Amino acid sequence: MKDLTFGTILAVFEEIFGSALFWTMVVVAAVVTAGYIYVLIRDHSISWRKFLLAQLSMPIGAVAAVWFVLVMTSSELRNLGGPVDVIVFLGIAVGAAILVYTVQSLLFPTRRTAASRPTDPASGA
Repeated sequence: MKDLTFGTILAVFEEIFGSALFWTMVVVAAVVTAGYIYVLIRDHSISWRKFLLAQLSMPIGAVAAVWFVLVMTSSELRNLGGPVDVIVFLGIAVGAAILVYTVQSLLFPTRRTAASRPTDPASGA
């Protein structure tokens, strides 16, 4: 496998996880991404406190990624380390941070103060 193309990566992921689990993971990733975009549009900014807490969840996501790959591939730690494994690890770790930020923002929305709200030019205020 000299060339790592998009089609090759799809084929490898489907082989590792099976078609049903792989496409379920793709759908879950799309839903989390859509939620994240919704939160960014709704809040008009990033809450740095929530962002920090989300970044602190990345090691947990990384451990979950290693465990997930070990269980799905029935392999051992010494067998991990190929480019596909790195893609999965980064995807799950970053995905965990995005998921944590999105869930925090949906459960605890940022309250905007009167001073931070844009004024309506028609009202003259």
